Amino acid sequence: MAGSSVGTSGAPELRLGAFDHRDPPALDGLRACVHCGICLPQCPTYRVLGEEMDSPRGRVYLIRAAAEGRLSLTPTFTRHLDLCLGCRACESACPSGVPFGQLLEATRGQIERQASRPLGQRVWSRLLLSVFPSPRRLALLLGAARFYQRSGLQRLVRATRLLRPIRRLAALDALLPNTLPNRERTLPEMVPARGRRRGTVGLLVGCVQRLLFPRVNAESVRLLARAGYELLIPRNQGCCGAMHLHAGRIDEARSLASRLMAHFGREVDFVVTNAAGCGSAMRDYPHWLRGDPEVEAFSLKVRDIAELLAECELPLQRLDVTVTYHDACHLAHGQRVRSQPRQMLARIPGVTLVELADSELCCGSAGVYNLLQPEMADRLLTLKLECIAASGATVVATGNPGCILQIDRGCRARGLAVEVLHPVELLGRAVREEG
Repeated sequence: MAGSSVGTSGAPELRLGAFDHRDPPALDGLRACVHCGICLPQCPTYRVLGEEMDSPRGRVYLIRAAAEGRLSLTPTFTRHLDLCLGCRACESACPSGVPFGQLLEATRGQIERQASRPLGQRVWSRLLLSVFPSPRRLALLLGAARFYQRSGLQRLVRATRLLRPIRRLAALDALLPNTLPNRERTLPEMVPARGRRRGTVGLLVGCVQRLLFPRVNAESVRLLARAGYELLIPRNQGCCGAMHLHAGRIDEARSLASRLMAHFGREVDFVVTNAAGCGSAMRDYPHWLRGDPEVEAFSLKVRDIAELLAECELPLQRLDVTVTYHDACHLAHGQRVRSQPRQMLARIPGVTLVELADSELCCGSAGVYNLLQPEMADRLLTLKLECIAASGATVVATGNPGCILQIDRGCRARGLAVEVLHPVELLGRAVREEG
């Protein structure tokens, strides 16, 4: 029920049950759930735990109870919401169209402002959200990580199991690739199209992508230009706000979104992403920045790179390799892009594309979830690795940097001789330059 209380300014503050007036979860969205249970087998945490309150249906019930004033934002309430990966698999399964992702993000915004979390969790979460979406800070962290690896400290720490009692730090250490890139590749601000011109695209270079996987951005530029697209790559374009949005820091996400859109002010036909989480957040901008027609226009231009490259005829050389494809959650469920990456890969001569069992089951990455909830993330990764091992593939392709890090980490730990790549990297191997 809606009510009021007196805020710090002395003015009445409207409330919706346990929620304040700032971006509460929409009651219409909560009421759309008919509790049919079709979403339950699609939910990663429900499949692992078998607990009703750790299913989409259970979480919707909790959020609605809080909105109606029947429940407060207790530590138990917060725990069930924190365990959700935000993968949105329930949205793909839901026959009633419950906007679970938006409900979750709005509820996390309320938790962020009103609820109490353990000090260690709060500090760790804020540290991650201050570093990963900031290319400058992330570059400093990766510089320290390179020294940590090359000096032999990492081998010593792992041999002595020094980090074993500190699970979140141990998870961060395990996530580091064996070889970190030396530096970010500087991309030109404009790249002309080659051959028949198809149009102009703006490329989002991302935060994690540009520093940990610069080859993905370089191949994205080369392949789009080869396919006939002129590219605009704005300098200092910044973060899209996806991590902040998923963590409930909605005002910060709005600010980052507005800044990002300002960098793509020049007329482009599409704004291209090669990171599933970024693309999903950018397509959701109109929900969080309501009333601005320019936001709607920007959102309608957002495309995953596979959507463009799947339509292009490129000169492909043979690659004799068996590949399986993992559906990144925010590509399959957030953007509903499933067939195009498979079409792109299957077109490469010599590639045997085998379907991955439970391809749409989250690998446990989910932004920084694997660093906040490492135990649950590990259990989901184990399920994913079993499917990868059973596929017989020697390459796993997936369209999100977090998934690449998570699955690569699991394959190394399990001793699987599997290479984990972004689809554009594999396509790039088949599109070789003359000479």
